[in-house]
Amino acid sequence: MNRAYKFLLRPTKRQQAVLTQMLRDHCSLYNGALQERRDAYAHASKTKIKYGNQSAQLKDIRAFDPERQGRWSFSSQQATLRRLDEAFQAFFRRVKAGQKPGYPRFKGAGHFDTVVFPKDGDGCRWDSTPNDPVTRVRLQGVGHVRVHQHRSVKGHVKTISVKREGARWYVVLACDRVPVEQLEPTGRVAGVDMGVASFLTTSEGEHVDNPRFLTSCAEKLAAAQRDLDKFPKRVKARNRTRKHRKAQERVSKLYAKVRRQRLDHHHKTALDLVRRFDAIAHERLNIAGMTKSPAPKPDGEGGHLPNGAAAKAGLNRSVLDAGWGVFLEILAYKAGSAGRELIPVDARNTSRTCPREACGHTSADNRKTQEKFRCMRCGYTEHADRVGALNVGIRAGLVLPVA
Repeated sequence: MNRAYKFLLRPTKRQQAVLTQMLRDHCSLYNGALQERRDAYAHASKTKIKYGNQSAQLKDIRAFDPERQGRWSFSSQQATLRRLDEAFQAFFRRVKAGQKPGYPRFKGAGHFDTVVFPKDGDGCRWDSTPNDPVTRVRLQGVGHVRVHQHRSVKGHVKTISVKREGARWYVVLACDRVPVEQLEPTGRVAGVDMGVASFLTTSEGEHVDNPRFLTSCAEKLAAAQRDLDKFPKRVKARNRTRKHRKAQERVSKLYAKVRRQRLDHHHKTALDLVRRFDAIAHERLNIAGMTKSPAPKPDGEGGHLPNGAAAKAGLNRSVLDAGWGVFLEILAYKAGSAGRELIPVDARNTSRTCPREACGHTSADNRKTQEKFRCMRCGYTEHADRVGALNVGIRAGLVLPVA
């Protein structure tokens, strides 16, 4: 199976400056290639510019500008051009599907944060010696950078990516042929219901609290954002004052902290489920649809009727703060690496359907409050989230209906 490993880099100050310059030069290459494509389409040129055309120009670009482009890995620059090509392929695919196209945009220096090396040994080298306590990664133009390797790497390293997140630098290893480490069977199965009041509830009645990391950090974020709003927007990075940069760093650090806390919670929760259950069923959620803003309702007089957008915005914020989509992705790969079975099921009416074998009545009136479920036909009562988890397990064939 495939797996990605993410480790914190420990670059020196000189290496940090060189890494930053590497991102800027790759960003410049990306924007230059995008401009060339835009010019070709604007002039209705019969010659279509694709990845192969632009990749063939790299040799001349590196020779013309050896200080900014010639010093970096040729393969990593090809990967940057492939990234642009994939953006255009996605654009044309959305056009054909009738979706919102989203034409590829130019990248600002602060929004181009990743450089990919397609092959270990080509412009980069993962140097992990078993007897050496210090792990390093060698990057062309940068040198040997220390890595905080907190776990062993298994499988064959295929690609290496260098990523900047705020003030931190990471290396991401994409590996294949990673052996599956199957856990011992436990004889237990569960259905899982995702929620906002509780992060998740199992069919056994266990509730995992929703930590609400973004909500707990809301006051600090609001204060930091107010300080940032004092400065003019759309100012080039090189023209920003020291106070402006500090205000930006405070906001980005708070968001990065929330993201790390959320990922840590997701990993620990998913690992606990995988260790305890042989098979896990969960709802197949359309999170993009769930968090979509309600459509406006014209009143016929040039105005709009109330559509509950304010209340929906609060619910959307809570759903996105919970991070269900990322959690389910983490649960899927942990289940796969441990040899556990993961079954997605239809999420419709799971918390409105009576789980009793002799009933099965579905109605919105069965759940009139957030927590309480009471079947209007047979009178069955239970916590609404556990009812949802039971129905998820029943639909997957893992849990028997309530007698």
